[in-house]
Amino acid sequence: MMDQKWLQTYRQEIGTFSEKIRDFQEGRLDKKDYKGASGGMGSYAQRDPAKHMLRLRLPAGRLTLERLGFLADTVEKYHVQKMKLTTCETVQLHDLAAEQVPAIMGEAVEAGILCRGGGGDNPRNVMCSPLSGVQAGEAFDPSPYAEAVTDYLLSICREIHMPRKLKIAFSNGADDSVHSAFRDMGFRARPDGTFSLRIAGGLGAMGHRMGVLVDEAVDPGEVLYYVKAMVDTFCQHGNHENRARARTRFMQDTLGPEGLREAFLKNVEAARAAGGLELPRLEALADVCGGGETLDHPRAIAQKQPGLYAVKYHPIGGLLPPEKPAQLYAAIRDLCNAECRVGPDETLYVINLPAAEALKVLALTEDGAETEFEYSVACVGATVCQQGVRDSQGLLQAAVKAVREAGIPDGALPKIRISGCPSSCAAHQAGTIGFQGGVRLEDKKPQPAFRLFLDGGDALDAARFGEAGAVILEKDIPALLVELGKAAAAAGQDWTRWSESHREDLNAIVAKYA
Repeated sequence: MMDQKWLQTYRQEIGTFSEKIRDFQEGRLDKKDYKGASGGMGSYAQRDPAKHMLRLRLPAGRLTLERLGFLADTVEKYHVQKMKLTTCETVQLHDLAAEQVPAIMGEAVEAGILCRGGGGDNPRNVMCSPLSGVQAGEAFDPSPYAEAVTDYLLSICREIHMPRKLKIAFSNGADDSVHSAFRDMGFRARPDGTFSLRIAGGLGAMGHRMGVLVDEAVDPGEVLYYVKAMVDTFCQHGNHENRARARTRFMQDTLGPEGLREAFLKNVEAARAAGGLELPRLEALADVCGGGETLDHPRAIAQKQPGLYAVKYHPIGGLLPPEKPAQLYAAIRDLCNAECRVGPDETLYVINLPAAEALKVLALTEDGAETEFEYSVACVGATVCQQGVRDSQGLLQAAVKAVREAGIPDGALPKIRISGCPSSCAAHQAGTIGFQGGVRLEDKKPQPAFRLFLDGGDALDAARFGEAGAVILEKDIPALLVELGKAAAAAGQDWTRWSESHREDLNAIVAKYA
């Protein structure tokens, strides 16, 4: 948590923001100027400008018991009806009235939630493998370092002026759902207790890049020197004139991968010489209380702590039902170090549960995804987002309904990723099947459509981008998915085996809709 001086300034910023949002609502501040002011506070006006979104920053995706209780109280107090789990491991509150936004910001501080830097040209929420600290096979728990990086970035966020946002992720070495392979900075825990580091990766409308490997043995105690060096490198070499080319990945073009590596490591040495940013060895402080019983359930994950389980819950589309925070809080508030984690695929994990308590949480979360396909990821979409082009949530809901009605068996279709515009909020390029919102001309008239991406992946050591293909009308996509699922099921194969062994059949089905 930040020191009192920082918090005092933050509260003053909330006061100033209260005036800005009031001016916007009353027409004294235009949309562009308001967005410039609101983004740095973690809020944006929605497509309906009378409604607002607030992004609750959760370092390492940790929705601790205190934060979960705050969320439950906020939903009740402000009658919040729409919440979104995000691919950057935050929770977004939607459809808020203007006066509610700064009020919630201020109250969130007491729960350790700071919205500063949640949008705009700022360092965003620092991500971490969602089961860090409890996952079998992890190299070590990097989440304390993700939280230390958060504190450092917030401490300097008012001083730095980067060309665009900066996204940082920590992988625990057993899982890379946070996409450390192609973030602005991606730290991956290694069995020897160090991190490998890739920089300047990313997704977006102007192209995507894997990160450049710059160091294979970063001392965890020196993580902040590397973060400072990335901020300095971005400020020095990033594009300050053209926002479309102002993300870190474009430094690979202007400097070349090796030139970028050299410039970055030079800044690491300069930061190290200046000193003052060393970290002690950081470990999760809380012990966990083991259980004695065992549990076998497809949504219950055995932790590395004997007798404890994590329960995964994926509300369709990442839309968290308003009653769920209070239900979960009541279920885990008396347990030893139980908490929730928001995963980057819009899945919520409830960890440190003995078997008997895990069964209770499983019963509370039966309304979530039941098949691999239903774990699909979709951004909030154009009905809410000002930048959106297509209704990605509407498409996902229609697709899930069609697949259920067709009786497609689990595994015949993969988890898909749907971005409502080229901004790649759902990381469609990394999806086994991905869709990017756009239009297609039919009889010389633009119609809602999505471009299909195939064969992306984000598995550990196997990250790859999908190939862009046909543009398919939005209304046809549920039928396309049903036909693909039926073909795989008829062959008695799961999606991976069928799509590899029946490529001509797959292409022929897609061609019918293109």
